[in-house]
Amino acid sequence: MLGVLVVALAIPATVLLARGGEEADFRGSEPPAGQMLPTFELRDDQGRLVRSADLDGKAVAVTFLDTECTEACPIIAAQMSKAIEALGSDRSQVEALAITVDPPGDTPERIDGFLARYRARGTLRYLDGPVAALRPVWRGFKVASSLDSGNSNMHSAPVRVYDGRGRWRSTLHPGVDLTPASLAHDLREALRAT
Repeated sequence: MLGVLVVALAIPATVLLARGGEEADFRGSEPPAGQMLPTFELRDDQGRLVRSADLDGKAVAVTFLDTECTEACPIIAAQMSKAIEALGSDRSQVEALAITVDPPGDTPERIDGFLARYRARGTLRYLDGPVAALRPVWRGFKVASSLDSGNSNMHSAPVRVYDGRGRWRSTLHPGVDLTPASLAHDLREALRAT
């Protein structure tokens, strides 16, 4: 996992919810205050349009993958898929998104093979598009791409959790604090915060 850029420390975060003063106990690290889900409009692996504006009211897990990555990406895809499956009836209120960091390399065939290989088909929506459409998305999320590093294993790979109001609530990292149980927990906390 040395090739993956880890931007934040994995410190469990307890934050006060805006409504009612209830406490939420996120297992991932606490993001900078006031950060919101960036605006984007991309197509998923099924060709469906995914707009950030359409995610209102849902808890959202977002990560950044490269289908040729052999270090963090397989772990992230598998962990996210298991977390979504573990949500049971809450699953319909959650979106799990992977945004490509290598648009030329992440062809529809490679994306389909990657999702099948890590049993993430149907649980993780893999968003892709032309480089010109993705650069502003990467800037909005403040992530480094493997396209720019020239190495499939050298890119940002956090799993960020946003609540239904679009507030960034938690960040989990592969090999540190990303587990299916922790991600499912943080997604449920994000739902509760909505």
